[in-house]
This record gives sequence, structure tokens and C-alpha cells, in this order.
Amino acid sequence: MDPLCYQTGSVALQGRNEGYPGPSAGLTAVQYTSVNMAPEALEALEAPEDHVIWSIFNLVHCNPCCLGLAALIFSIKARDRKVAGDMKGARHYGSTARWLNIPASVLVSTSLLILITITTIRLRYI
Repeated sequence: MDPLCYQTGSVALQGRNEGYPGPSAGLTAVQYTSVNMAPEALEALEAPEDHVIWSIFNLVHCNPCCLGLAALIFSIKARDRKVAGDMKGARHYGSTARWLNIPASVLVSTSLLILITITTIRLRYI
């Protein structure tokens, strides 16, 4: 009944049983319930991320090659799927939005670093 990766055990109550009905002295048996959830069930409980804020930032501040716009579209699709209850579709669209946001952020960060470097070098030789 219990999978091999989960260990179960019972612990007897110790001490006095004050204010509760039942035997007042000695150790009593413990009733317990354990719920073992498969990793797939845990994934279903977690809401998938849609990365809307990151996509809006990339759209407004750094939109190289329209990657920010594409990421925002996939983020909105992920949010719509999440509201509709399709968690697998929401994870797919959220993952696509994430993978569009990463190169957009890297391209802008690299461009900004190159711009700062060139500006600093030019100011040094003026």
C-alpha cells in the first residue's frame, strides 16, 4: 500500500491526557492518516507561471526583433488557459513565453553593456 520511497511510522502519545475523554494514564494508540501524492498530482496543484510582468517589461523597455510582443502574446494565452483550467496548455504557453523573454533580455543587456563600454571609451579620449 505504501510506496517504497515513503516511510511511515506511528508515535505513541506520552504524558497525561488532561481534559480529554478516554483513559487518563499510560500510553494510548495513535490513529493517523497519511496521503501520498504522486509528483504528477503535485504538478497539477501548482499554478503554471505565465511571465506576464516580464513580457510587459520586455515589450515596453526592450523589444528587440519584436520578441517582447511575441512573449506577451504567449503570456496572455498562458493566462487564458490557466483561467480555463487547461494547466497543460498553460504550462506550454508559459514555457514558450519564458523562452522568448530570455533572448530578449539577453540581447538588450548585451547591447546596453556594449553601449556603456563604447561611451566610456569615447569619453576617455576626448
